[in-house]
Amino acid sequence: MSDLIEAREGGVVTLTMNRPDAMNALTDGLIDDLIQAFQSLGRDPDVGAIVLTGAGRAFCAGGDVKDLAGRAERTLEKRIEDLRHKQGVALAMHRCPKLIVAAVNGAAMGAGLSLALMSDFRIVAQSAKFGTAFAAVGFSGDFGVSWSLSRLVGPARARELLILNPRLSAEDADRLGLVTRLVEDRALMAEATAFAASLAAGPLVAWTMMKRNLNFAEHGGLAETLDWEAANQSRCAMTDDHLEARTAWMEKRPPLFGGR
Repeated sequence: MSDLIEAREGGVVTLTMNRPDAMNALTDGLIDDLIQAFQSLGRDPDVGAIVLTGAGRAFCAGGDVKDLAGRAERTLEKRIEDLRHKQGVALAMHRCPKLIVAAVNGAAMGAGLSLALMSDFRIVAQSAKFGTAFAAVGFSGDFGVSWSLSRLVGPARARELLILNPRLSAEDADRLGLVTRLVEDRALMAEATAFAASLAAGPLVAWTMMKRNLNFAEHGGLAETLDWEAANQSRCAMTDDHLEARTAWMEKRPPLFGGR
């Protein structure tokens, strides 16, 4: 069976990391599958939103230790080359024009935490656990964790989480601002799927342009960000969704967006 299961229901695609016996630890094959999935789904006009989750009792426990042990003889240059390729999954998620919802069903550790943080939203089960985990194995962090943590919780708290490596409960993560919605374990997938479906039923072009604006604003200055907003807002003004929203407002009814 594949290490990544793709299921589609309406405009929502659910990607399930499927290595439950290994707590969905990331192998080269699973990473390549994730990169390809986010890139291809990002180009699919019938996809409105993506749910990322893990099979079994974990979201993702990070890198596969057995996989790492087999690479001890690599040179520094080869290590850097390999890791840059694997970190392409973080770039693929960041650049994906579709909104990504992480359904965190258990442990999200190390690179697994990084994947959850690279998602646009996080629907989290009450039993979920979080940890940066890199310091425990003498690593400094990868898959964008330094970037995403700094933006979500601020640089000072990001230092604490990376260097001190505390284990966080779902409630702890919620208090830090890492959680979009905290839900009962049994309701996780229903809540995450319904949340994603509500996004998929929205103005998809506007969502894409918002994501582009927000990504640019993370490094761009005010003047440049205003230019991006002007261009993307003007594109939205020419969409069928905007016309439908205007018509619905005048007719005093909810809009029925078509994603075009």
